[in-house]
Amino acid sequence: MSFVFSQTREFEAANKKYAASFSKGDLALPPARKVAVVACMDARLDPAKVLGLEEGDAHVIRNAGGRAIDAIRSLVISQQLLGTREIVLIHHTDCGMLTFTDEVIREKIRSDLGQDADHIAFLPFTDSEKSVLDDIKLLQEHRLILDVPITGYIYHVESGKISKVQRV
Repeated sequence: MSFVFSQTREFEAANKKYAASFSKGDLALPPARKVAVVACMDARLDPAKVLGLEEGDAHVIRNAGGRAIDAIRSLVISQQLLGTREIVLIHHTDCGMLTFTDEVIREKIRSDLGQDADHIAFLPFTDSEKSVLDDIKLLQEHRLILDVPITGYIYHVESGKISKVQRV
């Protein structure tokens, strides 16, 4: 077995420092701003900082590419049980999802793991703005998602700015 360096000691030390001055244990369960954010898991994107959110403000759901279909379960719970009434989508420039196809990753899994992943849609895309528009449409048409405002953005990893994506 090969040794892999773990970050857990650093995380535990950081948490000890964080918890020592923690004062937000009384925040309400529903998000105060009644918004759910679906964003890419890219480490260069911190949705809370980008949007000026604090703990307790919003639900932040992250996955590869910030794809809406992967977030449906969480969005339904967020809306039905916790009262969110707005959705914000954030995709970004220089996304890893632009760099492969389903066939490429399935072949890598077969080669590296000896496993078949043909049943998984990895949801890569070739155009970030189009992926945002596709995800807005998916949510607007989904029978389990409430008719609420849905706004899509592209986060620019080079500048930290967001730009609204709109149909032309």
